[in-house]
Amino acid sequence: MAGVPDEFQRLWTPHRMVYIEHGQQPAKDDCPFCIAPSMDDEHALIVARGTHAFVLLNLFPYNSGHLLVCPYRHVATYDLATPEEVAEIGSLTQTAMRVIRSVSGNDGFNLGMNQGVIAGAGIAAHLHQHIVPRWAQDANFLPIIAKTKALPQLLGDVRRSIADAWPAAGSTPETN
Repeated sequence: MAGVPDEFQRLWTPHRMVYIEHGQQPAKDDCPFCIAPSMDDEHALIVARGTHAFVLLNLFPYNSGHLLVCPYRHVATYDLATPEEVAEIGSLTQTAMRVIRSVSGNDGFNLGMNQGVIAGAGIAAHLHQHIVPRWAQDANFLPIIAKTKALPQLLGDVRRSIADAWPAAGSTPETN
């Protein structure tokens, strides 16, 4: 009944409709990291494309600016990646860290790859590295008590700021 309080907490996220309306929820058997490069960058949340790998925002971020670096090739684990894929994943990760730091002023990063379902990979069939920016004051009890993560920016705005700050192909990114 409308207006009668219940035990449910509600977090309204109307901005998520764009992902439903633009087909960003792939079929259960489709790989979102294989589909993303065929889409335009804005709708796929891609911030940069390399020769062997690309960088996109995590659709379910831990923090604003949470990026993923994925090879184009559908390969499950790091040991199956080619030397060229490994090198470009590393180079894109370094650039991503510099860009995130320049646009968000974060204090640190968590980098990681979960290899296999048992290790916590949400999409275990396609290799991807997480780059999670961290701030000295970004921890609170909301995720623990309410199982809710508050994100201060919309994904489209974050994608735009990172993509706009990404160095042009062939240029040398600043080292900090």
